[in-house]
Amino acid sequence: MAAPTTPAEIGGIGHSVQRKEDARLIEGQGNFLDDIELPGTLHMAILRSPLAHARINGIDSSAATAIDGVLAVVTGELMDQHGLAWMPTLSGDTQAVLATDKVRYQGQEVAAVIATDPYIATDALEHIEVDYEELPPITTPQQSLEEGAALIRDEKEGQTDNVAYTWETGDQGATEEAFAQADRVVTLETHYPRSHPAPLETCGIVADVNSVTGQATIYMTSQAPHAHRTLFAMVAGLPEQNIRIVSPDIGGGFGNKVPIYPGYVVATAASLLIGQPVKWVESRTENLISTGFARDYYMKGELAVTDEGRILGLRVDMLSDQGAFFSDAQPTQFRAGLFHVVTGSYDFPAAHINCKGAFTNKAPGGVAYRCSFRITEASYLIERLVQNAAYEVGIDPAEMRLKNFIQPEQFPYETATGFVYDSGDYPTALRTAMDEVGYEDLRREQAEARAEGRLIGIGIAHFTEAVGAGPSRTYDIAGLKMIDSAELRVHPTGKAILKLGVKTQGQGHETTFAQIVAEVLGIPANDIKVEHGDTDHTPYGLGTYASRSTPVGGAATAVVARKLADKSKKIAAHLLEAADEDIELASGVFSVAGSPDRSVTIQDVALAAYTNLPEGMEYGLEDVTYYDPPNLTYPYGSYIVVVEVDPDTGVWEVQRMVALDDCGVRINPMIVEGQICGGLTEGFAMSAMQWITFDDDGNCIGANFMDYLVPTAWETPRFELLATEVPSPHHPIGAKGVGESATVGSPAAFVNAVIDALAHLGVRNIDMPVLPDRVWAAIDAAS
Repeated sequence: MAAPTTPAEIGGIGHSVQRKEDARLIEGQGNFLDDIELPGTLHMAILRSPLAHARINGIDSSAATAIDGVLAVVTGELMDQHGLAWMPTLSGDTQAVLATDKVRYQGQEVAAVIATDPYIATDALEHIEVDYEELPPITTPQQSLEEGAALIRDEKEGQTDNVAYTWETGDQGATEEAFAQADRVVTLETHYPRSHPAPLETCGIVADVNSVTGQATIYMTSQAPHAHRTLFAMVAGLPEQNIRIVSPDIGGGFGNKVPIYPGYVVATAASLLIGQPVKWVESRTENLISTGFARDYYMKGELAVTDEGRILGLRVDMLSDQGAFFSDAQPTQFRAGLFHVVTGSYDFPAAHINCKGAFTNKAPGGVAYRCSFRITEASYLIERLVQNAAYEVGIDPAEMRLKNFIQPEQFPYETATGFVYDSGDYPTALRTAMDEVGYEDLRREQAEARAEGRLIGIGIAHFTEAVGAGPSRTYDIAGLKMIDSAELRVHPTGKAILKLGVKTQGQGHETTFAQIVAEVLGIPANDIKVEHGDTDHTPYGLGTYASRSTPVGGAATAVVARKLADKSKKIAAHLLEAADEDIELASGVFSVAGSPDRSVTIQDVALAAYTNLPEGMEYGLEDVTYYDPPNLTYPYGSYIVVVEVDPDTGVWEVQRMVALDDCGVRINPMIVEGQICGGLTEGFAMSAMQWITFDDDGNCIGANFMDYLVPTAWETPRFELLATEVPSPHHPIGAKGVGESATVGSPAAFVNAVIDALAHLGVRNIDMPVLPDRVWAAIDAAS
């Protein structure tokens, strides 16, 4: 990794400075949603359906309304009277706020109680009587698409089946030609199961709508407060200038806090109607059964391969389980997210990707959980598929990858599905990881262990991610272009304040974004205050999710800092009585080229910006930038996992995990390493334990942390982290900067390791998570 160019006292890019935000959070001084208490606050609890699919014949709330302390019971019928029974989703669908006709998944919102006390509100839910007429539930997308399947979205005009969307890309004709030329076709059918981001803090809102002034101040757990303000204005009919959304400290998001949930709308409407603040904080079970699921992709991939192991083409058919409403926060033009990055790091002459989504009687899914839009699923499929191809052709999985990688001299490289990768050196990355783990020796040890009856597996995954959405010509959500912003003001004393359109949920923005400014202007990072999450006090932006905050918001920060650097050079030239073009800036010092003793500091320039300017120059030292990225960025990595499988029990244990990531310039290496470890832990969790299932009646199995297993420090293996030596020259402030790509390749690496341990038994297919009973069953079946 490149050495820092600024001294430690400035703390620019490359310095592992301690996070500014940690002190107050560790000392209990954070300000989270549940900490907010406004005078006269009322409390809301939501009644949720116990059934996955049922007609609502009637709701009797009289007993609940009669309880002392209950001010109102809100039903779908009441919301409908105000035109708020349905709301638009981020994917262009509509979603019920409170069910009026029928419920479409277990946990769907049916009614809400507004009371003076949260316990009264919760207790009153038991006194609401709902007359349900149970309907047959549909729990898989395959059932949903069967002939004669019950219509889930029967309220939608023109909807005659359960198809949520169809989408395809690539060249079908060229792909068919490639398969016709192949010596063999390698096929893999797999399911990336439904999971939940499970942030430490659940979702919530405090809505304070002044019925006299029309001013709405809404505190909410939002990863995208500006976008949410715009959508609130559209849904509630409130003037946008009268809406202020404040997203306080957030205890983790991972995509779960991007959608607008019905509880937000109901609380806001109740505050408007009653004239008092209304607070709603969901329980853990509510969070797990009803908010933003991820994954749930059924994938069939086919590789056209020669007998020498050369890949000629790729065909993919993907079927996604969208739940009852299509509410993914996906770019509008890409109905399956960026799943078409499924060609991965390989030089495919041809590819054709066919995607379809289906409605089911489950909660809506599809959030960008610890990755860009659906890229984890794509990476998982291609890496499992290439691994299987290596077994069938009879060559080493590492050799198979090296034989088919895009080569460094081919960049910039346009994939068969339309992405333009900027740069990369995939062979060096994989070989570096192989050298670190001692790959050749491991293969020898594996062979010796097998002779002794021990099952050692070596799993490989190499991924290329597409992050930093995105260029306005292609990327929008609900019509909002995916640009982002930064506003920078340098005060007369040389201190600064940076205001961002993106919103942190633990990524360290208050530290890393200050380091970007420090790098450009030389103002010490500790002298730069960073603000975010308040729509009244920050510039418009699309928020933090899908690994986009640093590539887009960070780039905006770098650009606005450079604008102020250009103006500062003119002021410095005035102070030094030199020509503008002769001024050089390094580590906060402006000097005259060839005369370094003639210099002024950034602090001198900041004061002059308000007191002593060249004639005709506008006073002040501040600006705002809206950044429209010219392309996505394409970080990549090579992961190698070594596991041992107990042939008697199926239990597998990780022996080593080596992860090499190329994520561009690392703004703060310490924070990057922390983010990578977090992502690897989530990748391990997905391969080992973290999944949510449903029984035949649509009951969610995974409604608490006893059933939905999240790894602790006890289960999580040790990670060995590597980095590329030379960052991408195309992205001077970093392709990602916070290392969130780490979850992308790790599930495939872990699963490939288990499959590799069983490869000599002929085992090719074990879906995630790789639980001991599945492994033991595979061993038993193979032998």
